[in-house]
Amino acid sequence: MAKTKVLVIDDEMNLVHSIKFSLKAEGMDVVAGYNGQEGVFLAKREAPDIIFLDLKLPDMSGMEVLEVLEKENLSIPTIMISAHGDTRAAVQAVKLGAVDYLTKPFELDELVLLINRNVERSKLEQEVVFRREKDTNSNGIVGNSPVIKTLNSQIEQIGKSATQTVLISGPSGTGKALVARGLHKVRNPGSSFVEVNCAALPEHLMEAELFGAEKGAYTGSVEKRTGLVELAEGGTLFLDEIGEMSPSLQAKLLTLLENRTFRSVGSAREKQANVFVIGATNRNLLQEVEDKNFRRDLFYRLNVLPISVPALKERDNDVELLLDYFISYFAEQEGQKPIQIPQSIRNRLQSYDWPGNVRELKNLVERLTILYPGQEVQISNLPPEIVQSDDPVGQASELVDSVESYERDVIERVLLEHNGRKGLAAEALGISRHALKRRMQRLNMTSVKV
Repeated sequence: MAKTKVLVIDDEMNLVHSIKFSLKAEGMDVVAGYNGQEGVFLAKREAPDIIFLDLKLPDMSGMEVLEVLEKENLSIPTIMISAHGDTRAAVQAVKLGAVDYLTKPFELDELVLLINRNVERSKLEQEVVFRREKDTNSNGIVGNSPVIKTLNSQIEQIGKSATQTVLISGPSGTGKALVARGLHKVRNPGSSFVEVNCAALPEHLMEAELFGAEKGAYTGSVEKRTGLVELAEGGTLFLDEIGEMSPSLQAKLLTLLENRTFRSVGSAREKQANVFVIGATNRNLLQEVEDKNFRRDLFYRLNVLPISVPALKERDNDVELLLDYFISYFAEQEGQKPIQIPQSIRNRLQSYDWPGNVRELKNLVERLTILYPGQEVQISNLPPEIVQSDDPVGQASELVDSVESYERDVIERVLLEHNGRKGLAAEALGISRHALKRRMQRLNMTSVKV
């Protein structure tokens, strides 16, 4: 797989060199521009996966660079950098299209975390854009099964409603984030979609991540931090793995949902919030309530309009559609010819339970595309859990192939023993000449040489 390519646009040469050294150690490619014009030129030429852009440059501002990139239709995730503590300008840049911002000085580990998070998010967004019209719905969800049609109808209805909270549940890997983006597209097209994984950070950092923090509010807080709730203003806040929230954070989230207000860490001042809040979980939250791991009042506040995303095994023939979709997608991504999947293996994949759901199928196709580009996939190329799974349809198909091969070998051998004389060969086989002729036609043996 291609390395992540990073473009740094900053006039501080020492900082740029430090960033290049650290990111290359992480296996990334890094190019640098030391002013706005050079940065725009490199963005066009290099097509980076992500850009780090300083707010203040010698020839133009970071805001102006953002505007040029937008005019040039260069949809590249951009993270703003400021050495001046200008949080307001950074937030304004985010509203203009930047995906995040950092204030100097910053930890290089934080830089790497931001790159990985935003590049992965960008890939998901590209996946929504890259679609085959026949089998892909307008929200990017691939499938034509009845449960997916019901899901799409729910997304449309709930997205158009006035509700301010939605709870999405379903097993891991089913596409809950894609459903959240579909809701956002219906409700708040053109506005911010801010995603946070509630299981990704310790409690004190997660609170600051969500609600922001005043300078000095906690150890390591050297600058005032704007939270994701504020960055999502007027748009959508997607709280993935909401069941992992600590009790204290659950209480603060309940305040946000009920009063539409919040407080930054270290601040006594309440701020207003206008955000569409979507929670997602792979847990049984009602059971978590009974086990006293999740607040009952928060659960009922979230669960007004629940959406359940089905497991892949419940989606009838969608495996075939998803398979073809991901084959095309990864061939395009890798610049390779599409892999070929014979029907016997398609049957096996169709009957497999897919405990990892769509994510497992997606990962399988990506792996096969990288390892066997343009080739026909063999049963030995599949992972053991699929090869060893029960597959009556696939096994039956393979058995037929095996029997036909054996039958063909026997007929060829007997014909050779009788110098091609079909009457004698038929007698030796214990069947009529006419039956032998029909079998040879069925086995495509009309031109057998003896």
